[in-house]
Amino acid sequence: MHFSLIDRVLARDDTTLTAIKHVSAAEEYLQDHFPTYPVLPGVLMLEAMVQAARELAGNPFPPLVLGKVAALKYGAMVRPGDSIVIEVKCADRSAPEPIFRGEVRLMSPGQTPGDPDLARAASGKITLRQAQTDRGGSALRTVACDA
Repeated sequence: MHFSLIDRVLARDDTTLTAIKHVSAAEEYLQDHFPTYPVLPGVLMLEAMVQAARELAGNPFPPLVLGKVAALKYGAMVRPGDSIVIEVKCADRSAPEPIFRGEVRLMSPGQTPGDPDLARAASGKITLRQAQTDRGGSALRTVACDA
């Protein structure tokens, strides 16, 4: 199953991508997380960072998948009706696998993506690696952060 946690890319350059996701009460995973107090699961905030980093890297084939997570921290809870602003920056161009710093900020109704007062919902460092292929191995080529 493929799903996207990015509704729209707001800005991008060679090293940074900023995107937005509007969280709707109609999203299935909110029905169970939690039934009386629905919030966006933390793992989906992490996945939003991965998807944004993959987009910044140019969506190569084989696809990039999450390799490592470091210093992941969660903050504000994201509820239906809120939006999240996802920003990823290339952190290390010399590494064999691309490393990104990611941040998810809570944008409540009435706020704008550039508002400096957006609460931090999640932040951390992620490393992406190329997925294993059906041909018995992973691709060996290096993916640069500014691809």
